[in-house]
Amino acid sequence: MARLFEYQGKEILKRAGFTIPDGKVCTSPEETEETAKKLGGTVAVKAQVWVTGRKAKGLIRFCKTPEAAREAAEELLGQVVNNFPIEKLLVEKLLEVDRELFAAIIIDDAEAQPVVIFSSLGGSGIEETARKHPEAVARKHIDLKVGLRDFEARELVRKTTLDRSHYNKAAATLVKLYKAARLTETRSIEINPLIITKDGQWVAADCHATVDDYAVFRHPELGIEIARELDHPITTLERLAYGVEKSDYRGTFYFFQIIQDIPEAGKNTQGEDIIGFHGAGGGGSMISMDSLGKTNFAIANFCDTSGNPPASKVYRAAKIILAQGPIRGYFASGSGVASQEQFHSARGFLKAFRELGLSVPAVIRLGGNKEEVAIEILKTHLADIGVPVEAYGKDDSAVSCAERLRALVDGGPYSPIGPDPISNPDPPEKPYAFKTLTGQWTVDHAKCASCDKKPCVDACHPNILELDDGKVVLNITAEEAAKGRCTECLACEIACWAEAKKAIKIDLPIPGLDEYLAEKEVVQEVS
Repeated sequence: MARLFEYQGKEILKRAGFTIPDGKVCTSPEETEETAKKLGGTVAVKAQVWVTGRKAKGLIRFCKTPEAAREAAEELLGQVVNNFPIEKLLVEKLLEVDRELFAAIIIDDAEAQPVVIFSSLGGSGIEETARKHPEAVARKHIDLKVGLRDFEARELVRKTTLDRSHYNKAAATLVKLYKAARLTETRSIEINPLIITKDGQWVAADCHATVDDYAVFRHPELGIEIARELDHPITTLERLAYGVEKSDYRGTFYFFQIIQDIPEAGKNTQGEDIIGFHGAGGGGSMISMDSLGKTNFAIANFCDTSGNPPASKVYRAAKIILAQGPIRGYFASGSGVASQEQFHSARGFLKAFRELGLSVPAVIRLGGNKEEVAIEILKTHLADIGVPVEAYGKDDSAVSCAERLRALVDGGPYSPIGPDPISNPDPPEKPYAFKTLTGQWTVDHAKCASCDKKPCVDACHPNILELDDGKVVLNITAEEAAKGRCTECLACEIACWAEAKKAIKIDLPIPGLDEYLAEKEVVQEVS
């Protein structure tokens, strides 16, 4: 789920027709004081952090003067709460409260339906309210075909202890809340408290909302940087990885860093070797990570490329994992028997490892369709890089593979040969190029002309290459290739490198990665 801050949730409510308190998001004590003056001096200063019970934790301050608001901002900004620094404050005019209520729309996964919850008693802890005052809380599942209808909302609020005079207003509020939930495809959106003011206004005094990961791309207006629920601020590599995922619908690529600052020695404070982890499938990845823990490894990251990803996505994932820092090994292991064709992943590893110059031992477990082809690709084409890369299939357990990596790490040091890319290293004299879905394919027809084998055509998995007067060209339009007919399987580039003239270059950029690595290198030199 992608979590929203209070001020973002309130913007959704405002678009759906709710009244929200007058206020402004502030990022400095000076701005907070100035805002408080404009709002009349008496304000609430509310830290924008992803925690519940902010008032009890001292993260909401009620201030009677602009000067007090400034002092509150000075105390709150920069505090670290649940690993997140407070960077923004919502400064709002205080309300004269007559009554507090609670309202929410939440997805019930078990029933595959949204459920509306209403309570005539607001305040922290709806679960506690439901236990102590069950007569005050009512809920109802919503039929997605018809939505939440007015009469259904009225029937719901009648089941609580709400005054009869408020039934119509409460029902209209719940219908609007359902509209807000549909507006941005939230998995949950709750107003607590929903305020009835002294002069009879209904105001959303607070809002917590989360948006479904797979809906984020449809809502750029929310400004969600990354559709993940992390327990720490987004790192640069996580941001780059998400950029790959959101731009490529083929398969999944989930990446987050567990250890964000890897020591130069590649070991944690307990003396465990830190390694990069590359999984495929949630359950198999969990088993594989457990196996690593049993063999005295610490895991730098979690990564999952599954759902039949192209070789290009596995390639990018491997580059990002290796960019983390001085890891001591690379372990790839996921499902015992995956339905995807494993040679695609093998080609992605091959291109990344040779391009970057793998400097640590790697164990790659690729159980599933065509695993024997995948294993052969890695054994054949990575045997000369100066560090061991071992490949295994479905009959090899995650535990035994982790033990092999343990032996390889302990068996060092090694003498890696450094970067030795499979791509054409020379500027093409006679280039022929076309766009792929996420990159560019280029062949040098000058080199191609002197090649007798043309293994790239036979290797092309989607069969989109052909010979024209001895030159390799597309047998489809460039537009079709760019839309995905070129599956970025990398087979042609590998065949040309291994058997022919190194005439092909497939560029698969990761925007920002080169700049990240360059900056990291400068920092290391300075330190």
